[in-house]
Amino acid sequence: MSTITTRADRTAQHPPSPASIPAHPRSTAHRVGLIDRIALRIGVALVVWSRRARVLDGRAHRARRVQQSMAVEQREQQWQRLALQLLPPR
Repeated sequence: MSTITTRADRTAQHPPSPASIPAHPRSTAHRVGLIDRIALRIGVALVVWSRRARVLDGRAHRARRVQQSMAVEQREQQWQRLALQLLPPR
């Protein structure tokens, strides 16, 4: 069995010489197209819209709820007065 070893020439230099670095790399950044920019704007607008502060109750609903709570309090006071009037005297 015979083994032949060959010596490979080093092609990479450390640090690389300026001649071995390409002047314009192929992976340059390209501008984003119009459709992509529009889609991005719509997406951001939808996210902002979905996280907005929501008004859960309108003014009329709040006013009705206050009136209902006041009516409940008045009924409870009337029941308490009636219950105190029905108690036997001490």
